[in-house]
Amino acid sequence: MLAAADLNQRLAIPGEVEFQVAGHGALVAQVTHAQGSGAIACQGAQVLTWAPKGQAQVVWLSSDARFQPTKSLRGGIPVCWPWFGAHAQDPAKPAHGFARNLDWEVRETASTPAGTRIVLGYTPGDAQRALWPHSADLTLTAILGETLHLALTTRNTGAEPFTITQALHTYFHVGDIAAVRVEGLEGCDYIDKAVSGDPRIRQDGPILIDRELNRIYLGCPGSVAIVDESLGRRIQIDKSGSSSYVVWNPWAETGAKFGDMGPDGYRQMLCVETTNAWDDTVTVAPGAEYVLTSEYRVLPL
Repeated sequence: MLAAADLNQRLAIPGEVEFQVAGHGALVAQVTHAQGSGAIACQGAQVLTWAPKGQAQVVWLSSDARFQPTKSLRGGIPVCWPWFGAHAQDPAKPAHGFARNLDWEVRETASTPAGTRIVLGYTPGDAQRALWPHSADLTLTAILGETLHLALTTRNTGAEPFTITQALHTYFHVGDIAAVRVEGLEGCDYIDKAVSGDPRIRQDGPILIDRELNRIYLGCPGSVAIVDESLGRRIQIDKSGSSSYVVWNPWAETGAKFGDMGPDGYRQMLCVETTNAWDDTVTVAPGAEYVLTSEYRVLPL
């Protein structure tokens, strides 16, 4: 288990980065920058909160989130790797891979004019290679300021190529899901996982959420936006290294089964995930690396 005192001695930045055990029980890097603030859990390199200065929270964390070893907290930005969703050949393996459930190493903290930069890294050990028999090193670089910039880098340190799917599984905070729409995916095809999977359906107009939604949008490398009428803002999502998105809200019945969504939590969150999912796979050659990025900014309506 990582120790806050040791991390503070080596990597704290006075007045800007402090390592502490938060109220939900997770060890976090608490960030306070002139441009924005947030928190990142050392387990899973999971961004838990982020907001630009003067703004309501942009990243949603459930009020009922409680830390458990080997399980990500409900909300934030879990890192799904080296596969997204159920394992394609063996559904008994952990959903969304194993990276989100284990301690990462905090490799760097730095103060920059744009925001606080934190780099966390993870190298699969023998137990993980029993699930996924490859050699790799994974880093998440997060810059928290007026924007939130994330870069997930996979390095192949072995002698054979490997193929992955992955996601930055972002839970966004919204004022009221009934007053939210997602723009930018018009004309894209999606797989409706809440119904049956394939065949593909064409998106007509913006996405409105009035029931459980679990869709994989394909062939969409561009930007999207969450338009939140109740908070009077637009959350812009820009990305690279991805041509798919997942849009997800569990709604009331499915959300209640989780036990950690909080009272009517589904009404205050929406996942729009930057992914390599379904047939949007990534093959990394020996000695090469692949970078998946996502950046979020808040604009007024």
